[in-house]
Amino acid sequence: MGVLTSWAARFRLGQYVKASLWIVPLFGLVLGVLLAELALTADSADWPPSGWHYSATTASGVLSAIVGAMVALLGFVVTIGVLVVQQATGTLSPRYMRLWYRDRLQKAVLATFTGTFAFAFSLLRSVETDSVPDLGVTLAGAAVAVSLVLLLIYLNRFTHSLRPVAIAELVTRMGVTVFTSGAAAIRDAAPRGEGTVSCDGPVMRVRTGRGGAVQAFNVAGLVAEAARHDCVFVVTRLIGDFVPPGTVLIEVHGGTSQPDPDRVTGLVALGAERTIEQDPAFALRVLVDIAIRALSPAVNDPTTAVQVINYIESFLHTVGSTRLPGRYVLADRHEHARLVLPGRDWENFLQLAVCEIREYGSSSVQVCRRLRAMLEGLLDTLPPSQHAAVRAEISLLQGSIDREFTDPARRAIAQQPDHQGIGGKYLSDGLY
Repeated sequence: MGVLTSWAARFRLGQYVKASLWIVPLFGLVLGVLLAELALTADSADWPPSGWHYSATTASGVLSAIVGAMVALLGFVVTIGVLVVQQATGTLSPRYMRLWYRDRLQKAVLATFTGTFAFAFSLLRSVETDSVPDLGVTLAGAAVAVSLVLLLIYLNRFTHSLRPVAIAELVTRMGVTVFTSGAAAIRDAAPRGEGTVSCDGPVMRVRTGRGGAVQAFNVAGLVAEAARHDCVFVVTRLIGDFVPPGTVLIEVHGGTSQPDPDRVTGLVALGAERTIEQDPAFALRVLVDIAIRALSPAVNDPTTAVQVINYIESFLHTVGSTRLPGRYVLADRHEHARLVLPGRDWENFLQLAVCEIREYGSSSVQVCRRLRAMLEGLLDTLPPSQHAAVRAEISLLQGSIDREFTDPARRAIAQQPDHQGIGGKYLSDGLY
């Protein structure tokens, strides 16, 4: 298939565009040049009012200053970006960077700076003793004012949003959005009946020619391709799994003809790392990363871990309230089962959320108490079908406390549930 003819190639291109910090500023640069030409055209039509006229020396000085200022501001924003990368990789999670690169405000600021630079620089060539782009100089000054306002908003935004709790809130919101939208799409595509699938062995195995992390499936495309060959596609890997070259991605069951392997693999996007588009567990992975880094001996900040657990609990309440069979059968428009997708069940999400925090935070009274409160809160609000996994995690947490706190008095304190870690008051009815 061509370079951009497959859905997977287009998906990877879209991911590159979303994470790129140069594409939007490049559009700003081009737009600045075009607006400068429009301003010169308006000047030639004697449109500007008389109060907007400048001398050639003033116009040249103003535009030169704007050009230099925009270059300096671009360097300043790039410096902030480098600092963000250092902090995120050192104290938060490298996985968060994939989300940070997508920030629209940052791209808007860079685009405004590059556009103002191109606008002012393009006007400089038209400044002559008897011809001054009066409208353009005025608009360049207005663009500088807009750039400064955006810079202040940018600084305020990232000063506040680089706090771990702010990042946890953002990541949780994104994860919940992906989870709820994905669950709704699966419900809408499910067969009205039980969705029977042939239990016979596969007639064909589709293998990947390249390695990488499974980033997304084109679900509609896979269903349509299976319907075209009157077969059932059974996906063998989860979103987020890393697959080496030659791995079986899809098993083909039944059918009147065999699909083209290249066409099928073109509906599965592989990349260097996980994305959040179809992978809500990736958001949970980022939250856990932040929590366990806060619990590392180099940082030793259990309060930050407790704050992140607050948002992990919120995420788990959303996930636990949804039926997760772990295997999804999707149908075509004629209600025939066409695609079987593996999925994470409740135990998978719960283990991802709790296991590492429990292991790394077992020596922290604050973390143990907060985990206990979270797990007991899940027992109180989730349906009984989810309780077995929660009780298993409570048992593991109690075992960690028993091993870590040999003194009975300290153990009694550590095993008390507390929604604030230390300092809260937990009663049997959940009231404070």
